[in-house]
Amino acid sequence: MDHKYLKRVRRNDRFARYIITVGGLAVIFSVILILFLIARVTFPLFQQPSVRQVAQFNLANPAASRVLATGVDEYLENLFLVGGDGSFVFYDPRSGQTVERLAAAPPAEGLRVVDAEQFGAARYNLLWNDGSLTMEQVRFRARFDAEGRRSFERSLVRLGSLGPLPEGLPQRTLARGSAEGGLVRVTLQADQRLRVDQHLVSEDLFGDQTTEHYDFYLETVAPGEKITALTMDEQGTALYAGTDQGSLLRWDLSEPGEGVLKDRLPAFTDRRAITALGLVYGDISLAVGDALGGVSTWFPVASAASGGEKRLQRIHTLIGHGSAIQSLVPSRRDKSLLSIDADGIVHLDHMTSERHLLRLGQDRPLRHLAISIRGDGLFAIDGQGRALVWRVNNPHPEVSWRTLFGKVWYENYNEPVYAWQSSSASDDFEPKLSLTPLIFGTIKGTLYAMLFAVPLALFGAIYTSQFGNDRLRGIIKPAVEIMAAIPSVIIGFLAALWFAPLLDKSVPALFLTLLLIPAFLLAAVVVWQMLRKRPFFKRIEKGHEFLLLIPVLLAAVVAAWQLGPVLEAWLFGGNFNLWLFSEAGSRYDSRNNIVIAFALGFAVIPIIFTIAEDALSNVPHSLKAASLALGASRWQTVWRVILPSASPGIFAGTMIGFGRAIGETMIVLMATGNTAIMDWSIFNGMRPLSSNIAVEIPEAPVAGTLYRVLFLSAVFLFIMTFVLNTVAEVVRQRLRKKYGRF
Repeated sequence: MDHKYLKRVRRNDRFARYIITVGGLAVIFSVILILFLIARVTFPLFQQPSVRQVAQFNLANPAASRVLATGVDEYLENLFLVGGDGSFVFYDPRSGQTVERLAAAPPAEGLRVVDAEQFGAARYNLLWNDGSLTMEQVRFRARFDAEGRRSFERSLVRLGSLGPLPEGLPQRTLARGSAEGGLVRVTLQADQRLRVDQHLVSEDLFGDQTTEHYDFYLETVAPGEKITALTMDEQGTALYAGTDQGSLLRWDLSEPGEGVLKDRLPAFTDRRAITALGLVYGDISLAVGDALGGVSTWFPVASAASGGEKRLQRIHTLIGHGSAIQSLVPSRRDKSLLSIDADGIVHLDHMTSERHLLRLGQDRPLRHLAISIRGDGLFAIDGQGRALVWRVNNPHPEVSWRTLFGKVWYENYNEPVYAWQSSSASDDFEPKLSLTPLIFGTIKGTLYAMLFAVPLALFGAIYTSQFGNDRLRGIIKPAVEIMAAIPSVIIGFLAALWFAPLLDKSVPALFLTLLLIPAFLLAAVVVWQMLRKRPFFKRIEKGHEFLLLIPVLLAAVVAAWQLGPVLEAWLFGGNFNLWLFSEAGSRYDSRNNIVIAFALGFAVIPIIFTIAEDALSNVPHSLKAASLALGASRWQTVWRVILPSASPGIFAGTMIGFGRAIGETMIVLMATGNTAIMDWSIFNGMRPLSSNIAVEIPEAPVAGTLYRVLFLSAVFLFIMTFVLNTVAEVVRQRLRKKYGRF
């Protein structure tokens, strides 16, 4: 042989080997890089929040000698405090200098402020020494000069005022704007009675307003107990109190002139004192601080023990302090909560995720604290009268491994659940970002689709390769492979707009079809055994048997769809969907897993059929001939010889189809109800990971929590397919070792 030719062949072989090796490594590197790029977006979800001190200065204004409350604007550019003379003093955080002083006008000459309560967005209740109360709000208006420099116009707006009470100066007072537009004041008297004053404003059809006044006393604590903490929601419809014996009380003030005691319960078994109360953003959950430094959150829950009535129940327990809790400051942005103990230590925790985010005050005790509306800044005053300002980086406090994969007890839910709900009609809801129902939906839809697709694809491949003749194989295989070219959006479109409405009216007929098809086939086989010995039928037996079964299958389908309405009227009162809900307690969704099984299975069948048919056809003919020569029937040969030899290829095709079903997006997006529920019922829909990404990503703010969680779900989808393919390859290699090279 020509040595030059051999040398050229070897050189080409080496070149091809290098190209293949480099290409393979490039593919592996690209896949790893894609995974890294996707995962990199999710890393900030699990980073600990950070805090950076940006300012520190001494308070030099005399009005600040007795600080009652503090505050900060949205941009952390205006710091202010409420002094004992009723003045609001504003500071520049960069220089620490006083920039403005606004005085709240006293209700009468010579009055001074004895207490101040912050609530809502920069709102303050000022209690004057004669028992009167004024409600003030600090407002900022940004201005820009010709060069684009920003300045602020600060103002103090009085929202309402209430006169002194006949009982004199109360121990504690609260005031809120009522839902009707008036004011609601609650005062704690020296004898531990709670007095409620409601000034409600109503408007008639002609726009005329009238004000109604109600004052009454509430049923309060047992003898010997003292109220140590009070709070009220922003609408003035719910009042909460805690006592020195650990009792927790809740009143409903929604009815004019009436206060209904809804709860009176021991919050702690050791009867520790409740020292602080606060309502978490949204006014549903109540934060409770106690004398031992514990912080917990509660909200009303309906249960069988309470006869369906909602009663307060402890839901979340946060990281505790080393001493009694002095105050609780909720965030105005999310479900985060600041707690300050008697030693001046501050904790920042998130209620839903129960994550401990920050700890401040270790080196200097803090006394007064305010958080910006955006939750990205803190303003505090320590025990030496110094002001401190921090910039907080806390972008994803609601995310933890527990909220992503565990059961969480959300507000207004009666028990912990797995839930996905990324948005709501209001801004004060809890994001529900559990990936568990999405992973469950992915597995559920894929399994039902595979239950439909695998038997049809494998039996079709077995018949085409082992029982049909070559001419028949040349027709069936290309026809099935053409199915793979149908766009998934077309399959989803037909499943959603044609098959789902048709199935909605004919569910009993579908199940009857599943019973009649095997029955008709068995009957056809019995008849065939009697006819197959005749010369005419003997000529069409080998390779064309299925042609005789087509009329049988059509007859079974027609019979089922004709008898379906009769069966529905006889067994289900004429309405299967209503019977399913009333008798079985299961809802029927029009876009359910039956639709998905057919639609997704239709998309998977060509892949499994093609690979399985190739594997079966590539089994050496000598094995089949040897089995038949030993007296085995054609089916025995297929079952005992052909299938084991082709099992690696069949398994590989099934796993590739499984991976195709897991990653499918458009079909499941269009043909399911996209409901993130965990139920194995075939009559319900689901929401898999792939379609959830397609639905949510257009609305997800870039770098937001939802955005990063969607990328995390993509990582898990990537990992699921990687693990599945790895296991499939390991099994396939073992099958190849067991059954030879086929």
